[in-house]
Amino acid sequence: MPFWELQRQLGIDVDRWLLRQSMAQPYGKAAACHAFEREWVECGHGLGQTRARRECQPEYEDFMECMHRTKLALRLKTILEQRDKMIREGKYTPPDYHKGKEESRP
Repeated sequence: MPFWELQRQLGIDVDRWLLRQSMAQPYGKAAACHAFEREWVECGHGLGQTRARRECQPEYEDFMECMHRTKLALRLKTILEQRDKMIREGKYTPPDYHKGKEESRP
């Protein structure tokens, strides 16, 4: 077959653009979200696009959370809002080092 290993013969790597985390990384270490991307790709491999969207939704959500940290940011925002509410109500007083004041030194 003349098309076997066509990428290698031409000296190109098309997969590099398809899989963002799987391409060669500096210092030879895997990217932070590589495992989540691999799970998502393995889940959807061999399925049609419509079926893969439905069946691999948890893997895709995990991968997107690792990449963008949207759920983490929302959780942090909620925690900070609750802290500010408690400060306004007088139920919580932040320590001095959270107010920008230095600790007293002996």
